[in-house]
Amino acid sequence: MILEKVIDKVVIQSEYKEFVNKYINHLLAEFKGKIHSIYMCGSVPKGTATPFKSDADFTIVCANPKEIDYERISNIKDRLLEEYPVLTKIDTIICSIDDVLSKPHEWGFWVKIICVCIHGDDIGEKVPPIMISPAFILDLNIETKEEVNRVHRSLSNANDDVLKNRYIKGYSKRLIRALYSLVLENTGIWEDDIIKMKNAILNYCEIDSHLVEYLYACYLDSNIPVEEFLGTAEEVYRYFENVLNEMAASRKSLE
Repeated sequence: MILEKVIDKVVIQSEYKEFVNKYINHLLAEFKGKIHSIYMCGSVPKGTATPFKSDADFTIVCANPKEIDYERISNIKDRLLEEYPVLTKIDTIICSIDDVLSKPHEWGFWVKIICVCIHGDDIGEKVPPIMISPAFILDLNIETKEEVNRVHRSLSNANDDVLKNRYIKGYSKRLIRALYSLVLENTGIWEDDIIKMKNAILNYCEIDSHLVEYLYACYLDSNIPVEEFLGTAEEVYRYFENVLNEMAASRKSLE
């Protein structure tokens, strides 16, 4: 079964068009000739963004990520967030052309399936079709442990309530995405709708449904005690890691 693209066409709402164009132009002016292509994912390019609640997610593909300075990008983002309060935040990640082409189940998946090209030549078209398989699911989650540990540390050390709520929301979504990856062979598609992810997990995962509902509730309302959340998050991740380990062992036995 071949994974299809999440966003098949760009439908940016009028509230965001000027911002998107301005951000692209600022990036191109700041990093002259160093950017190969720019992509978006999430609600803004889908045309489903909610003013003052949605953020904007960009990916920059370039020959050498070291040439794209995050601090200079942050300065651009800070200026535009003041100018366009309709956005809650602007996220921008950077990867290389080689990352996309040499890691089809990681960066290749991200650019080809999750993102849509808004500037330059779409390098995702050069990534071979991605087949849903245990190998793909394992590769897709190579960095999940590191990402979960990072957000766990950030949440544990956060002193500001706004930051705590943001980390809990992000942590909840990351765990739901991880669980959803386990049922891809059942669904056949990559969902980016959190409700559809949750329902698929409940239908196909053997995890305690209360844990999944708790994560979803935390995603919607992250104003809860940190220690309580971390305990549940650790339980969910143990389940996820056990399933991945079983998948890896089964794959190895077949080699």
